[in-house]
Amino acid sequence: MNKKSLRVLTYNIHKGFNVGNRRFVLHQIRDALIAADADLMFLQEMQGEHQRHRQKIPDWPVLSQLEFLAENTWPFHVYGKNAVYNAGHHGNAILSRHPFERWENINVSPFPWASRSLLHGVIRLPGMAEVSQAVGNRCDRLPENGQDVHIMCIHFGLTGKERRLQIGKLSARIDSHVPHDAPLIIAGDFNDWLEQADRLFHDHLGLQEIFHVTYGRYARSFPSWLPFLPMDRIYFRGLTPVSCERLTRAPWHTLSDHAPLTATFSL
Repeated sequence: MNKKSLRVLTYNIHKGFNVGNRRFVLHQIRDALIAADADLMFLQEMQGEHQRHRQKIPDWPVLSQLEFLAENTWPFHVYGKNAVYNAGHHGNAILSRHPFERWENINVSPFPWASRSLLHGVIRLPGMAEVSQAVGNRCDRLPENGQDVHIMCIHFGLTGKERRLQIGKLSARIDSHVPHDAPLIIAGDFNDWLEQADRLFHDHLGLQEIFHVTYGRYARSFPSWLPFLPMDRIYFRGLTPVSCERLTRAPWHTLSDHAPLTATFSL
């Protein structure tokens, strides 16, 4: 990956199971993610722990799902619970090739029966001296001590009222914790097939969605075998969009029920 660009991927991994929960496909998901070669992975429905699955599924990894997916490829990774039950918990995760300056998991659940959270991290991109050494020439785009980029991984609720409340909490978090001139990427499963989030994101927060900017419409990402609902998004500000793609070819359509989205930004 060019050191002056940042490639991101967002994907609801369905806790490592294929459509209908018939097969455990986390190993195939890991191979596909590695082949996608993104600097940042925004992953939803990451299984943090499940005691029954660990006992019953033969190829359940010894490591946590987060560590299993990140091992040897993404040295920096964080996980935030957003659903807890007797057997375990699942939530959002971010895998990164760049170090985290800080991160926090924020509860955005308006109802106790619908646990949702917002995973907010700040990564540090390499500074000018580091980029120069890596690519063999001078780079004037980044300051000597690097550039902070705010990143947020979300998985919003299924009802309109729930999503409106969660969008309000997300907006308040951005207003209070993200400087207006700081690069920002928000990616995940918005469950926003009615496209209610866009006006607030654009008018109040200055956010743009990369597929909407590039193609004039959101990417249809659900269900993965015949996508027709625009559930997943990649919003940004303070970065220059270069390209974006919905991944639907093999093996993606046989894995999770969502299709992953990728985007590349110049710094």
